[in-house]
Amino acid sequence: MTTDHDIPSARVQTLEHIVEREQTWERMAARYHVTDPVPPWKSSLDAMCDALDEEGAALPLLTRRNDEDRISREVYTSLPYPENQLVALAHSLVTRNVIDETELADRLDAVRARLDAAGA
Repeated sequence: MTTDHDIPSARVQTLEHIVEREQTWERMAARYHVTDPVPPWKSSLDAMCDALDEEGAALPLLTRRNDEDRISREVYTSLPYPENQLVALAHSLVTRNVIDETELADRLDAVRARLDAAGA
């Protein structure tokens, strides 16, 4: 497992590709003709953070918050909020082996395929 000191310096290629492709909500909403300024995943992100904070078994509250702040500030500075919060949380969870990067990439591909199949 990566140490707390190394968390921001650890590379997560799946997330790097999101940044490289500038996959922000503003751009994705325009591409898929969505007018709601709040990303549909924002409520799920908030719920996931609440669940992580409540249980504290996978990632203690202060660890999660510190990771999120450091990673947003040091790694994903080009992303706006709430994208930087989402990607920072995913970065922390992947780096700490709570979730698997390959599984994350597969799920992102599945979501993208559903959107494309819907003709958006």
